[in-house]
Amino acid sequence: MLSDIEIASKSRTKPIEKVASSCGLKKEELEFYGTCKAKIKLSALEKRKSVRDGKLVLVTAITPTPFGEGKTTVTIGLAQALKKLGKKAFVCIREPSLGPTLGLKGGAAGGGYSQVLPMEDINLHFTGDMHMVSAAHNLLAALTDNHIFHGNALNIDPERIIWNRVMDMNDRALRDISIRYRGVDRRSSFDITAASEVMAALCLSLDLEHLRANLKKMVVAMTKDGRSITAGDLKAEGSMAILLKEAIKPNLVQTIEGCPAFVHGGPFANIAHGCSSLVATKLALKLSDYVITEAGFGSDLGAEKFFDIKCRAGGLVPSAAVLVVTAKALKWQGGVEKDKFNPSTALRARDEDKEALKRGFDNLRAHIDALRNFNVPIVVAVNRFAYDSAEELKMIDDECNSTGIRCSICDVRENGGRGGVELAKTIIKTVETEGSGLKYLYDLNDPVEDKLSKIAAKIYGADGVDFLDSAKQQLELIKQSGGASLPVCVAKTQFSLSDDHTRLGRPKGFRLTVKNIKPAYGAGFIVAYTGDIMTMPGLPQHPAAERIDLDGNGNIKELF
Repeated sequence: MLSDIEIASKSRTKPIEKVASSCGLKKEELEFYGTCKAKIKLSALEKRKSVRDGKLVLVTAITPTPFGEGKTTVTIGLAQALKKLGKKAFVCIREPSLGPTLGLKGGAAGGGYSQVLPMEDINLHFTGDMHMVSAAHNLLAALTDNHIFHGNALNIDPERIIWNRVMDMNDRALRDISIRYRGVDRRSSFDITAASEVMAALCLSLDLEHLRANLKKMVVAMTKDGRSITAGDLKAEGSMAILLKEAIKPNLVQTIEGCPAFVHGGPFANIAHGCSSLVATKLALKLSDYVITEAGFGSDLGAEKFFDIKCRAGGLVPSAAVLVVTAKALKWQGGVEKDKFNPSTALRARDEDKEALKRGFDNLRAHIDALRNFNVPIVVAVNRFAYDSAEELKMIDDECNSTGIRCSICDVRENGGRGGVELAKTIIKTVETEGSGLKYLYDLNDPVEDKLSKIAAKIYGADGVDFLDSAKQQLELIKQSGGASLPVCVAKTQFSLSDDHTRLGRPKGFRLTVKNIKPAYGAGFIVAYTGDIMTMPGLPQHPAAERIDLDGNGNIKELF
């Protein structure tokens, strides 16, 4: 099979004006970025307030391997399959970060014959949104240090500045830096742009006025007498909003098969809520029969935050949830490590592989049980790889049937929409025959401790929650400042249901340890840090950046 970029380069794109017209967007609502990309004016949503919403379908996954399970590919392929069945379908996904694109995992534009185009633009600088977020975030950091330099009228404690700088690149050397200027010598660090609270706030704001109000609430530091200092105190929200005035507009592109797609926003799923922008989702619902969207990593991180944070913020009611499953992820969770798994022999369905697959079913059941808490119909999509054996695929199908969950095997990477038709038919049948009445996991008036306990017990399977002293102290400050009624966003490893990445399958007999709690008032939630979460990832020994190159005509090579 051709590489992703070879397939993308051979695919013909429609003029973006035609893609927009196919879903009812007018030319005057577009701001063109060349011939195959456009931003949509925010007025497009306001004009369609009275239009009935289409059906919203979330795509999530079981606990992933480090290489991903094809969630974005399934999202795109499912929309293309629905289009083949005569439905107006729209894709809503996040913008890729340069960090993983040039590192280990790769980009986030789908794969094979289920991609969004132009793939190379989307995976690199795209329309510049990531850089706009970086600029707005770093402006606030600069204004904070500048205020201290010029006399510190707000009495900011330099040792209690919590607003790190950001950049859209994996660089472990920036995890610990020194900042020195007149009278100040402090330690700080960089985060990756996707982890910025500015990015999270952008993705949960519906217009510029809303965004500006959210920016104003962002806490950057504490005073020496314990008072919070916000972006509003530093008079930063106006200039930050100016830097973001284009970034808040959804980016319209297309799939290989011509489905319209919004690729907009890219919050880090470990630290933030890991979903594409709310404004893009709400607009897509006005323009289509089905909106297929995704949330980062497994259902324990992505889906829980999608339901409890994004849906709550936007009043969204999903019609179904698709749980992406792969044989390799099940085997990984069952104890077969990457260096022991040989795809070339997988078709033989070796006994040790089958036993690992069976053990991995514990992880599948845990994710199904977690999703059932939200009262949304569930469909399992088995993302088939070329090396998967028919015997193992049948084992997965039988396991799903035993739990009473509809299951469909798809191969949208190799066959595009055609490879997802059966999944699409299953989704349509599920949506038309099963009601969806979204239930949140917790009430906003619950104490923060209770919110965390419910997430830990019902989603992760933990026996309880322990708070380190640092977290207890920060929680008291949050309560005093009135932030206890906000949703909780748990920062946790994606490689385990627990907060320990080495515990596979369905861990038992563990407690969730909260090391710190930070306010993210601009984003509208508070973040509870668990485990060893890195807000600035590093590069692998041989990153993808070593392979990517240009030919003599300026064509990109080896970008997946």
